[in-house]
Amino acid sequence: MEPIDLSKYQGRIEASQKRRAATFAFEEGDRVTTNVSAGGSYFCYLQGVDIGEYFRDIGLQIEVQAKGMQWWLDHCPDDRTHFGLNLDLGPTGEAIVFDLDIERPKGTSPWIVRCIQDGADVERLTWPAPQDNPRVQEALKLGERFKERAEALKLGLPAGGAGVGIHPPLSCACALAEPAWVYEMMLAEPRVIETLFGKCYRAFCDIRDYFDDLHGTRTQSLGLADDNCSFVSAQLYNDLVLPWNQRLYARYGPKGRSLHSDGPHHQHFATYANVIRMNHCDIGGWSKLQPAVDLLKPARCVVNGNLNCRDFYGEFDETLRRKIRQTIRVAAPGGGYVFAIGGETYAGVNPDTLVRGFQYAHEVGKYPIDIPEEPMPDTDPRPWS
Repeated sequence: MEPIDLSKYQGRIEASQKRRAATFAFEEGDRVTTNVSAGGSYFCYLQGVDIGEYFRDIGLQIEVQAKGMQWWLDHCPDDRTHFGLNLDLGPTGEAIVFDLDIERPKGTSPWIVRCIQDGADVERLTWPAPQDNPRVQEALKLGERFKERAEALKLGLPAGGAGVGIHPPLSCACALAEPAWVYEMMLAEPRVIETLFGKCYRAFCDIRDYFDDLHGTRTQSLGLADDNCSFVSAQLYNDLVLPWNQRLYARYGPKGRSLHSDGPHHQHFATYANVIRMNHCDIGGWSKLQPAVDLLKPARCVVNGNLNCRDFYGEFDETLRRKIRQTIRVAAPGGGYVFAIGGETYAGVNPDTLVRGFQYAHEVGKYPIDIPEEPMPDTDPRPWS
């Protein structure tokens, strides 16, 4: 692998830093800020690498990530400002923290073997302290090996080690038990769920505090990946989920609070804005965009996303151009918006369509925004208002 000379791209990176600063200050820069939001799984797809093998082999991870970064720098005209290599443990945080089995089938990411089927399992649920957990210690050692191998290759990219974390209580619970069971129990047996969420909360704090102590840091800005919040009502969220997420934000997010969810979670936007006081929200491609603009932006919460991966599976056509224009027309004026695929870029997205779509966003997204309103296609899967 040839080393990457980041100095060649310094002018572009500095322009993106300035553009992002304006966006997060709710000001209009030269054009709308953009983020392709691709990672290891998409890079595997581009390079024809079995993602199951990627998660088994740190040398392959280094190669895939480095080639992915080079592809990004050469082809993706977005506003990413950091390029580096990191050990990718995949969606296994709960398995490591709770010491659960992991299945590693070919052709897909690792899967946690769930340990909860009923209330008795909730009562029995325990986890070792991180400093005594061999799975956590193994991950740290693997991270050290990853960093050493990446640095020895002199690829021109900074390399990081292992970071182990888990999802907030609802999504953590849906990793330990079947999500449908969790949703049903939220209605049928809320006391069982209260116990389960409480344990998930304490496990979250244990692993976060451990890494803060290990690195001599104190978490001041907290981003939560709470995909499963998309599938509960506002009432259930406020009654059973919000109290735990508020505790996490109060404890670890005094200087910054963000949230990611792939699915439709517009039913919670008012709570994010007025109760949590969120600073940044990644909204999935199934969420309504107008409420994000009406509720989140006035509360000084940056809106990221709302494009849908399925918009990019096909060719770069007029339907996609219209969606790009209307997304920018609705969300970009006044800053506080990052044009992106909500969540992440999935395998199967056409790379040519992806690149051309973002190039087009830069063409039509110049400030001040002056895009006429057009009706969206009847086949558009996204609810807009």
